[in-house]
Amino acid sequence: MNSVAAEDSQVSAVILDLDGTLLNTEQLTKEVLKDLLARYGKVVDEEKARMILGMSIEHSRHAIIKDYDLPITAEKFIQEIRPMYQQKWLLAQPLPGADRLIKHLHRHKVPFALASNSRTVSVESKISNQPGWKNYFLILLGSDQVKSGKPAPDIFLEAAKRMSVDATRCLVVEDSLIGVQAAKAARMKVVAIPSLQIEYDQFSVADMVLHSLLELRPELWGLPSFEDWVNDALPIEPIYMKGLYRNGLLHELTGEGLSVLPDQVAGIYFGWAKIESPVIFKILIRISWNVVDGGSIKKIIHVSTVEGNEQVHDQRMLISLVGFIRGLSSKGNMLDGKEMVEEDKITARTALDSLAFTNHSCIPLFSQVAFTD
Repeated sequence: MNSVAAEDSQVSAVILDLDGTLLNTEQLTKEVLKDLLARYGKVVDEEKARMILGMSIEHSRHAIIKDYDLPITAEKFIQEIRPMYQQKWLLAQPLPGADRLIKHLHRHKVPFALASNSRTVSVESKISNQPGWKNYFLILLGSDQVKSGKPAPDIFLEAAKRMSVDATRCLVVEDSLIGVQAAKAARMKVVAIPSLQIEYDQFSVADMVLHSLLELRPELWGLPSFEDWVNDALPIEPIYMKGLYRNGLLHELTGEGLSVLPDQVAGIYFGWAKIESPVIFKILIRISWNVVDGGSIKKIIHVSTVEGNEQVHDQRMLISLVGFIRGLSSKGNMLDGKEMVEEDKITARTALDSLAFTNHSCIPLFSQVAFTD
């Protein structure tokens, strides 16, 4: 996390990006691109996909057609991909901390706007399935409402203008590098929460870089503090996972509505776990990123039982995470995968025994999801 000088941190309004910042649409975007390319016998190139992260389809279509040598025009590309996107948007889920932040700003009457590189009609479609979101935002802007989309500063300047707030008094929360560049060009403060943790070290231009919205501290920017921490633990909307537990690590599995965790889920969490037995037990989880053989980057999910008396080896595990304790320190662009201390277990144990967390029941998930794929 970057340091923030108190005298420079006072802001009056907040501007939020949508895709990859509030909604987990990045995986859906990849799925749509994968399906479209498959029609032409092509496969997604991860490096090329990262280069267009944060761009609207109107701005990325020419690059995609060129990168994959597609035998279609830009207009045909839009005609094919837009209906595919529209079907997927209703499946998009809020990222951890997104709903919390929106409601917090609304409750404290902090002016805040939504500024997305997508067209306005797409923005409205994406948030239509999120209760209250459309009414919470004072301003809702798509790239079609300004001359140029991000990385141009136009959309952020327009948001500030419509909120009657000076641009220098705005705080932007973004996940993409082009979004951060646009906000800085508008002379605004920027908190970056990279959609891809492997790009963490590329965001030094931001005023602060975090791994998750759950780490955001509004008071550092002169805004009201969150009031929902219970001692040293934060209740969260349950995050469901399924995996193969082996040698202290969880290897993610998908199915039954469970998808791979987004990059923005990182840090120390706690919750409940069930193996192939009637036993449900308390767990502490560390989600980090590290360099593995060959120099590639891999998400590491370490699971530890809180009570220390469960013998679990080479078994499928269902997990419901219900609380967050803290983020992890960074080494370069990696999260430190060695942090998890006894104090975290005490915090998790105390929280899971309290009423604040017992309302997050994991029983419905555990009764509906099968252990077999």
